Amino acid sequence: MTDPIIAVLAGGTSPEREVSLGSGKAVALAMAYSHPTQFFIVDSDALPDGLNPSRHIVCSTLHGIFGEDGGIQQLMEAAGVGHAGCDARSSDLCFDKWRARQTVSAMGVQVAPGRHFNATNKPTAAALAAELGEQVVLKPNRQGSSIGLQIVSSKVGLEIALGGIRQGEWIAERRIVGHELTVGLLRGRVMGIVEIAPKSGIFDYASKYTKGLTEYFTPAKLSDELTASVQAAAETVFAACGCRDYARVDFMLSNEGELYLLEINTLPGMKETSLLPMSATCVGLDFVGLCREMVAPALERFTLAPALKR
Repeated sequence: MTDPIIAVLAGGTSPEREVSLGSGKAVALAMAYSHPTQFFIVDSDALPDGLNPSRHIVCSTLHGIFGEDGGIQQLMEAAGVGHAGCDARSSDLCFDKWRARQTVSAMGVQVAPGRHFNATNKPTAAALAAELGEQVVLKPNRQGSSIGLQIVSSKVGLEIALGGIRQGEWIAERRIVGHELTVGLLRGRVMGIVEIAPKSGIFDYASKYTKGLTEYFTPAKLSDELTASVQAAAETVFAACGCRDYARVDFMLSNEGELYLLEINTLPGMKETSLLPMSATCVGLDFVGLCREMVAPALERFTLAPALKR
């Protein structure tokens, strides 16, 4: 049997298109060390031409809407195209931050107090401040992790931020001040914990993608007991949300030592300096090795199952 081709998808139609293109190029180059590889640029909310269920296994690096939200995963599964990473159902759940919060909270993982609302029926700043305090995080419910993120620290700031919300579903959360942590998982098993230390104090889009604005500690300087707690929580989140193959789970560790889930990222950034590769270096996996391990379960499914059941 001819070896399957790894089809790396990049681009897409979300605001994170340029980030995705960078991830895709890096992954395609790394994947080519181990597997026949083909690079596809996605320009519409559809499967790219040329995908063959009997020849290709997809490794998607699409971000945001029609990348992480289960949209393209659903199309691949309907077409019988095997793919690495979470399936459509799990992708949709994890992309919906409010449903994911409810799912992991039911399994005992702590989340910050919050409220879900629609732009057409917004709470008042006074009501939110009374419920959550004046330090509040506002973020779209279904968007990439840094898109639309706002952190406010006063009732006036909250009024201004709410006034700018015109459409969509949103989440307001009590701001947890402390240390931001992220941990990558392969096949449901944790890798290393990375601490993220933005110089601005906020890990927003600029801090994430502008060189020099954030420091990273790999691995995070935590006690053995706290390391075990973070790792256990990450594995619980992965399993509770039905994830498969790989994902990245983000937490906030408060200054009081309490751990709170931020979110689950099913298609994290994949440049060599991105967070998932940083996590992998803690367990001795370089970028090429990480890419190889990310597609290994999909290769096993390709070998074991008929095309329409992948």
